[in-house]
Amino acid sequence: MAELEQRLARLRALNDAVRASDPNLANEGRDTAQSSLPSVPALESMSAGSPIENEIGLESIILRQTRPVLAIQHNETKLDFADQADSVIWRQRLENAKAPLSAAIRAVGRIELKGARLDWVGTGWLVAENILVTNRHVANEFAARKGDGFTFKPGSGGPIAASVDFLQEIGNADTLVFELVKPLHIEDPPGPDVAFFEVKITGGDPKLATPIMLADQARAAPFVATIGYPAYDSRIPEPDLMEKIYGRIYNKKRLAPGAVTVVEARELQHNCTTLGGNSGSTVIDLDSGKALGLHFSGTFLTANYAVRCDVVSRILADVQAGRRSSRVEAKPPKPPAAAVAPRRPAPGRPASTSFTIPLTVTVSLGDQPRVLSAQAPLRTLAGDTGGDIPGDNEAVIEDYRDREGYIPSFLGDGKAFTVDLPEVERHTDDVLAFKLDGKDETELRYEHYSVVMSRSRRMCFFSAVNIDGGQSKKSKRVGWKWDPRIPKTQQIMNECYGSPPKFSRGHMTRREDPGWGNAATAKRGNEDSMHVTNTTPQMQAFNAPIWLALEDYALDHTKEDEMKVSVFTGPYFEDDDPAMYGVRIPRTFWKIVAFIHDDTKKLCATGYEMNQEQSLQPEEEFVFGAFTSPQLSVATQVPIRSIEAKSGISFGRLASVDPLARATEALAGDTPAALTSLEQIRFLP
Repeated sequence: MAELEQRLARLRALNDAVRASDPNLANEGRDTAQSSLPSVPALESMSAGSPIENEIGLESIILRQTRPVLAIQHNETKLDFADQADSVIWRQRLENAKAPLSAAIRAVGRIELKGARLDWVGTGWLVAENILVTNRHVANEFAARKGDGFTFKPGSGGPIAASVDFLQEIGNADTLVFELVKPLHIEDPPGPDVAFFEVKITGGDPKLATPIMLADQARAAPFVATIGYPAYDSRIPEPDLMEKIYGRIYNKKRLAPGAVTVVEARELQHNCTTLGGNSGSTVIDLDSGKALGLHFSGTFLTANYAVRCDVVSRILADVQAGRRSSRVEAKPPKPPAAAVAPRRPAPGRPASTSFTIPLTVTVSLGDQPRVLSAQAPLRTLAGDTGGDIPGDNEAVIEDYRDREGYIPSFLGDGKAFTVDLPEVERHTDDVLAFKLDGKDETELRYEHYSVVMSRSRRMCFFSAVNIDGGQSKKSKRVGWKWDPRIPKTQQIMNECYGSPPKFSRGHMTRREDPGWGNAATAKRGNEDSMHVTNTTPQMQAFNAPIWLALEDYALDHTKEDEMKVSVFTGPYFEDDDPAMYGVRIPRTFWKIVAFIHDDTKKLCATGYEMNQEQSLQPEEEFVFGAFTSPQLSVATQVPIRSIEAKSGISFGRLASVDPLARATEALAGDTPAALTSLEQIRFLP
């Protein structure tokens, strides 16, 4: 039910925003709701649904009327709303814009590849004679920087060959193909998501595709349209609605009307309906036929983003003039915390000392091994390997009465900096509840961190910790502890844990993370981290320097006088997780790091995954010998919305402040790349 309520809330929020900004569409939508909806085929099956499902159905029909997606055939918009509720208003607006739209439609094509892992990768359009513009993240699939210039990446039979077909339309067998001759420029991150290619005609009449003019200035505009090539996206939480909007037809040229709602320093937001594959689409002003922006990302039913036209124009002018500046507009990432000299403590704060040793790890990525060299602390993800023994002393409930646990306001005062404790939404009936002082509780509060447990798995759904790097202190390791507030039968002390081939007790909140404050508080935080409620089974070989250093690296991007982060870590619980030694073993883990960015002074959050599946083998395959050939696990940066969808846990506003929130329209078939260095982490959009 919670998932349905979220879907309804998203639909209503978007519909309400459209209604507020477009009174004419709002009136048409109300008329549709009152009279036209019963005649729409989608309503025929609604009577059997629950009330909330019926409301979702009504809101989705209104959305398909106010933000439709239309086919393009023979360079003309086909004003056939098909299963979508017909909009007289949009029909008239698009008829009035027919001349400028026809010219723009001809200049938009699908980027196709030969010798690459993907057949096509996104959208591009002619921005000048013989010059195609698209996104950097599209270009990176088949081109790269080489010295002072750029080149096509190697493919299966030599350099990847790229072209753009301007007639990839529904029901049209004709082609109009331009070859991408060479990459002219790929903007370096964190600059705008822009790339330019020189093109030449290889088939058809070049007069059929003429450049789209860029508007002189970006502006909020009530009537615009994106033109591009939406691709099916299996990650979208409303697949039924996506199928209805797109008529189950993807990869072909489509037009989606909407509005530009927000204009920022170098980008704009719009609410046209898009999917992955729309990356590189043009955002056309229906009044002038000029491009207001270059679409680069979006989240279905949430927000879409485009590089401003004037930003594209300035970079294009540099390219045409031979100026190949990287145009980096933000400070480059700082080196990883583990590789720099110890920080000078803030006045009045005790100093802490750490040391590192050189570490070289060979990471196998496909057929090409890469070497990751870093100064990394000598430890494993499972915590220190020594002393992995249950403690002798058992605590009592009274010992925990002063534990405040995770603090939502830790990063700063005010709503803008508050980060609430995550909520388990998909499996609420599996959250372990317990009585404390006569009250029902689900949050196990420790010093500086909290845990929420799964009743069926006897492990935590997540562990949430506040870290103050400026007050961190080293403390002696203690033995593992039971938590007396919940039954021992709901905790795993032994069973699957032990020497190889058994598992290590893998900390979710790292042992050193809650160990800060005055001497007594830091000691208590360190010791509290040694509760088995804060562990999951992890392979002895499950160690990656990047995964270990994520918190430290984030601390290095916060203010020197604060150095605070909040971290959430947990396993994905899947139905097909393997059972070993009587315990179902998680195969993949996630982590989210939230902090106030030193450059933007705003809340930022980044998400990561790490998989130990390659290291897991059936018990019978290695039960007779030690584990002698460990597989190295690698970490990847992923959108927080992806973690929410897979874990069934809501992280509140963190998904909206994730720099990858604008990158959820990934390329068709794309997968996150392994992090081979901390500098690859994106802390800015």
